[in-house]
Amino acid sequence: MTDQTTGSRPGGRSSRVREAVHAAVGELLAEGAERITFPVVAERAGVNPTTLYRRWSDVDALLEEVTVAALTRDGENLPDGGSLSEDLATWAETIRRDISRPARSRYLRAMVGARDGLADSCPVTDLRAEQAGRLLAAAAGRGEPVPTVEQVLDHVVSPLYYRIVFGLDVDAAHARRLTDDVLRMAT
Repeated sequence: MTDQTTGSRPGGRSSRVREAVHAAVGELLAEGAERITFPVVAERAGVNPTTLYRRWSDVDALLEEVTVAALTRDGENLPDGGSLSEDLATWAETIRRDISRPARSRYLRAMVGARDGLADSCPVTDLRAEQAGRLLAAAAGRGEPVPTVEQVLDHVVSPLYYRIVFGLDVDAAHARRLTDDVLRMAT
């Protein structure tokens, strides 16, 4: 049976190729590869280079897909502890821990380089906005005052990513201060 939106079989060959390609890109980034090309990735993944050319428009598109997958894996299961203060702090800490890992910070820096000139949208931001929206909607449903999604992105998520991109330290206490600050903006 095929997936109607992509024409691929979930868990089939397409999935295995994607996983192998993602792993190859991750390995190359971890090794500090300065120039990632389709032929190099294909060799590492054990696939034909034409497979990559068919699936991704260019190396930057591949890097973005791999990075988005890596940078959004943790934090997808949103906390539901009964208060926005705790849920937002837990979510921010999950994101902080995840993107602070060396492999994740390399992905993040690679994505920044790959997105040069692409300011219209960002899949990582879109996903984090959707997650923040769900956290805020749950809190509003409990009658809690909530900040806006934009405030959460600008005052919690963005500073976390900024600090990692520029190699600045970010600890759990800093992430908690960010969430406390944005909660004071709640209406």
